[in-house]
This record gives sequence, structure tokens and C-alpha cells, in this order.
Amino acid sequence: SKKKGLSFEEKRARMMEIFFETKDVFQLKDIEKIAPKEKGITSMSVKEILQSLVDDGMVDTDRIGTSNYFWAFPSKALHARKRKLEELESQFAESSQKKEALQKSIEKSKMGREDTAERAALIEELAALRQKKGQLKAEIDKYRECDPDVVEEMRQTNKVAKEAANRWTDNIFSIKSWAKRKFGFEESRIDKSFGIPEDLDYID
Repeated sequence: SKKKGLSFEEKRARMMEIFFETKDVFQLKDIEKIAPKEKGITSMSVKEILQSLVDDGMVDTDRIGTSNYFWAFPSKALHARKRKLEELESQFAESSQKKEALQKSIEKSKMGREDTAERAALIEELAALRQKKGQLKAEIDKYRECDPDVVEEMRQTNKVAKEAANRWTDNIFSIKSWAKRKFGFEESRIDKSFGIPEDLDYID
């Protein structure tokens, strides 16, 4: 069967062993030679693994001249891991508190909304009332034109419209009379030229 490769965390742990076991200071090229031979870490992944350990504060690094040197001591790594653990525990505690608060909020919101027979009956009654309200509104709209206020409003509107129509009819008759006197046109010719109905008259 095919040999299973090392996981990222396994590579990190094995690289830390190089530092702890030797208690020495290395350059990147040294680790790239040691890691594959002694710890089974491919040379191509050494730089990535080493950088991750530096980023987490597990390995120290410093530039001297043109070269970078790396080292790590058990006590420093222990403190770094302890700080990381405390940070994670704090985050976990905070998340737990938020979860508990949300759970209480959910339970509180459910109070009075339990699926009881009484609640089901009230919901059914509410739905029926809403339907009845819709029907009544439709009836009101249907018979609104019979409302006294609406009828009176319609009467006033009709009155204004009637007065306006008779006023324009009067104006037309006046213009027709003036045209007959001024130009001697026949009334039928005027009506035909301007599209005036022959039976045009005032509205009673």
C-alpha cells in the first residue's frame, strides 16, 4: 500500500524536535538537509513549516549579516503553547457565554407560544376574524357610493360640471351669433365647419 504522508501538524512537531534535541542554532539550508534525512519532512515544505512556527512564536529567528538563523528552546515553546491555549480557552468561554445567552433568548421568545389547544383555537379564531374583516371591507367598498357623504360629494361635482357645460354652451352660441352678424354665415355652415352638434343645447 502507498505510504501515507505526514500531516502539516506532524511536520511541525517533528521540526520542533530538531531544535529541542540539538539545542542548536540553524540556517535554513541546514534544516533543509536535516529535516528530510532525520524527520521525513520533504525539503520543499521545510520553509513553509519553519515560517509557520516562527509566526506562532514557537521558533525564534534573527538576521546576522546576510544570513537568517533559527533556534528554539523547550521553555520558550512551552510558554508559547501555554499562551495559545489560554487564548483558545478564553475564546471558547466567550463563545459558550454567547451560546447560553442566545439559548435563553430563544426560550424566552417561546414563552406563551407553546402549541396548546387553546393557542390553536385562538389562532383559528384570529384567522376567521381577519377573513371576516376582509369581507366587510369589500362590502363597504361595494356600497360606498350609497354613503350620504359620497352622494353629496357626487351632487356637488355634478353641479359644477353642469354649470361649466352650460357656460361653454353659452359661449358657443355667442360666437355663432357674432359670426353670423360679422360674416353672414349660415348657422348650419358654422356647425359643420366647427363640428358643432345641431342639437346642442343647455343642460337642465
